[in-house]
Amino acid sequence: MDPVADSTDLYAFVSPDRPNTVTLIANYIPLQAPAGGPNFYQFGDDVRYAIHIDNDGDGKADITYRFTFHNRLRNPETFLYNTGPITTLNSPNWNTRQFYSVQRFSDGGSAGTELGKDLACPPCNIGPLSTPNYDKLAAAAVHDLGHGIRVFAGQRAEGFYVDLGAIFDLGDLRPFENLHNQYGLNVFSGPAPGVNATNQLNVHSIAIQVPIGELVPKGASGESDPKSVIGAWTTASRQAASVFDAETGKAVSSGPFRQVSRLGNPLINEVIIALGDKDRWNALPPVDDKQFAHYYAHPGLAAALPSLYPGVFPNLAALVKSGKARADLEAILLTGIPSGIIPGFQNSTGPVQSDMLRLNTAIPPSDQPNILGLLGGDLAGFPNGRRVFDDIVTVELRAVAGLTFALVDPSFTPDSAASAVTDGLTDASVKAPYLNTFPYLGVPYSGFDNPS
Repeated sequence: MDPVADSTDLYAFVSPDRPNTVTLIANYIPLQAPAGGPNFYQFGDDVRYAIHIDNDGDGKADITYRFTFHNRLRNPETFLYNTGPITTLNSPNWNTRQFYSVQRFSDGGSAGTELGKDLACPPCNIGPLSTPNYDKLAAAAVHDLGHGIRVFAGQRAEGFYVDLGAIFDLGDLRPFENLHNQYGLNVFSGPAPGVNATNQLNVHSIAIQVPIGELVPKGASGESDPKSVIGAWTTASRQAASVFDAETGKAVSSGPFRQVSRLGNPLINEVIIALGDKDRWNALPPVDDKQFAHYYAHPGLAAALPSLYPGVFPNLAALVKSGKARADLEAILLTGIPSGIIPGFQNSTGPVQSDMLRLNTAIPPSDQPNILGLLGGDLAGFPNGRRVFDDIVTVELRAVAGLTFALVDPSFTPDSAASAVTDGLTDASVKAPYLNTFPYLGVPYSGFDNPS
């Protein structure tokens, strides 16, 4: 219920065009209709956004990049976002502009180093008359902060593809819908392709590209070295007290900033953590995640699949009935995968259970990336970090369905459906093409052209 503070998605990957750097992207304000006038979308100027890095495995931030935003209104006497074409970031026709500052904090310290200030965001992509050359505007909003660091903050095309309509309709995965337990109601015509619920929608991205040497401890060397592994998560924080001022019509905030949202691994807050614990989970750092480990060890979705699809997941049903903890999911999501499980791979951060997106920074970008990441034999993909095109929904569905449990218990045989379960989407389900360079997510859809 607070979109500007909603930690929506997080990406972390070794940059394919600059492999000596890591790119971190935190998305907020989800499900934006492109035709968002007259006010359009902005980051919250009363929210502190942050991307955190743990490089010693204790679940606490060793490095934090903090982003704070402020707005500048040229003409308070008009209702218009722009009064003519916006051709540059300082165009006099652009009435409602947004700027931001970036600070770097180390080892939990309160004194940060300012990396950049008064950095301009691009406008939203309004349409051919208002933003006639959006590519140029977005490129101008990529700021070089020196020392190999680049930043971008602004609207992007939503690159995360997911069939929300099917998944949250009692797990009605369209490719499997004829096997669903409601099939007897004759509501399904048979297997069908997935529908990308986020297609032609936008999101706001905070992206930063940083040299690997700035993120890992000194002496990190090679894929097998634990020092090469980092854990990342994003947070949004608001001040503790907020009072509505009837005279100005605005809320006045005061007091210390308190974390209200976070995200590390994808879909954890949405699918793994139960409703009664979501707010508390969002307010805590990863180091406190041991108290939520039972949700990973015994996920509700794993228990639901056999009943939703009778006879399709018998081995998973037996596993759930046995009460065995899902050590595979705990490793993938809470500690990282240790050496010896997948040949030539590890992204373990040690025994501390903490929900972080883990990335082995010594593994180079793949020449032939597979959207299924590790499940597709691509060591550079999810859950080794997350690239913008990775099919994290299929990967997590298959893992929850038991496909990865055999890695920790060779006596277990995954159901044949576990290697086929999917919501029926791929990266081709995204209309706006991904970029080959920073900030990698595509040009946002314009309000004039979408919806069509």
